[in-house]
Amino acid sequence: MTAPLDDTTARVLLVRTARSLFTRGLTHGSTGNLSLRLGDGGLLLTPTGSSLGAVQEADLSRTDLAGRHLDGLKPTKEAFLHAAFYRARPDARAVVHLHSTHAVAVSCLDGLDPANALPPLTAYYAMRVGTLPLLPYHAPGDSALEPLAEQTARSHHAVLLANHGPVVAAATLEQATDAIEELEETAKLYLLLRGHITRPLTPEQAAVLVPTSP
Repeated sequence: MTAPLDDTTARVLLVRTARSLFTRGLTHGSTGNLSLRLGDGGLLLTPTGSSLGAVQEADLSRTDLAGRHLDGLKPTKEAFLHAAFYRARPDARAVVHLHSTHAVAVSCLDGLDPANALPPLTAYYAMRVGTLPLLPYHAPGDSALEPLAEQTARSHHAVLLANHGPVVAAATLEQATDAIEELEETAKLYLLLRGHITRPLTPEQAAVLVPTSP
């Protein structure tokens, strides 16, 4: 298991990653939220209404595993979603949720397979994401999504929220970021290839590339 992070280190890492995602156009405005599990079992999250491009270390929120606000600014309205992933995946120490353009575009398409919204077009997608369940639409902050997210997260470290965006958990923030970026690139490929005959990895090829992160 990855060593737990202390509060100071976690704050620096969370803000640095938030800046990187924002400046590279993977999130916009005040969308998206990140979190880390701390050594004391609590969660450190970006606050509600904040831009990942401007959030400061002192702005970050702390909650417990039930999503209850402990200190700092008011947490993201989707704190319950982060908490659900951590409860379902004890080895996960980071959760990233973005509204990245191509993944959101895919989440708005009709006729997606709810068990696996994107095909394994590349080996890296199969390694970093695997299968991607599509969870039905809920308004942002609707805690009715929590039990379904927790149940799904027990067997999948990445999900796509319908008409909303992706959520990924991993053992480290770097791994979660790598996976969600791979998901965004695969969504882009999927949209570029619509109308073309494609050749995704076969089930046998994908099976040997199952993600190893929590």
